[in-house]
Amino acid sequence: MLFAIFAFGSCGSYSGETGATVRCNNEAKDVSTILVSFGYPFRLNRVQYEMPLCDDESTSKTMHLMGDFSAPAEFFVTLGIFSFFYTIAALVLYLRFHNIYTENRRFPLVDFCVTVSFTFFWLVAAAAWGKGLTDVKGATRPSSLTAAMSVCHGEEAVCSAGATPSMGLANISVLKTFQSALATGKKEEGRIQPFSNPVPISPDVIPKRPPPCTYRIRSTGKRSRFVAASPGMGASQPAEARFKGASWAERGLGLGFVCSELKRVGW
Repeated sequence: MLFAIFAFGSCGSYSGETGATVRCNNEAKDVSTILVSFGYPFRLNRVQYEMPLCDDESTSKTMHLMGDFSAPAEFFVTLGIFSFFYTIAALVLYLRFHNIYTENRRFPLVDFCVTVSFTFFWLVAAAAWGKGLTDVKGATRPSSLTAAMSVCHGEEAVCSAGATPSMGLANISVLKTFQSALATGKKEEGRIQPFSNPVPISPDVIPKRPPPCTYRIRSTGKRSRFVAASPGMGASQPAEARFKGASWAERGLGLGFVCSELKRVGW
């Protein structure tokens, strides 16, 4: 948020000054100093200045700087203001309504999507404003100012560079934008980090495989009875109760079939 404030604040409050000096070869006229002030929103084609003339008929001529770079500058500042307001709203939601934010799973998703969108457009605006700032520097150089004045192209005057505009504050706006995007990316990476790591599974929740199907022989005194102990079938029951009316061979085959089927399905 602080980076965003510095970014659009330094751009929106920028003002600079460029200039040149014109010395006519005519001794009747003194050296003329030209100072041109400009600033946000950088509509340079509306900035006027007076170009001195070295003839005796007129004294000056109204000129304009070249170029209109208001579109990238205004887009940059407008997006920075909206990002600032959204950051304030998100901060209030985090601190005042933290329970609602954590209980509703849609809020983090919406917040993530909006933040990523703002970061993308913030980078686009920074790139556009960086290109526009380069053009502003080229249009406001003292050499560009003297090149646009017709009086400097003849032999009746000698033109020289004057005040050079300081672009430090405008450069800070671009630098702080990329720092803001980097800080936002780090924040979102920390937010999605818990979701990218696999959740460890507790050994208690892993289903245990039941023991294999076995046969036991229970001695009753008179004769031995085969009892099948299979998981999920309740208490061990005598084979006679399971295969009533069947021969001992059929009972053994039946119990073997049951056991093999249980092993096949994974019991």
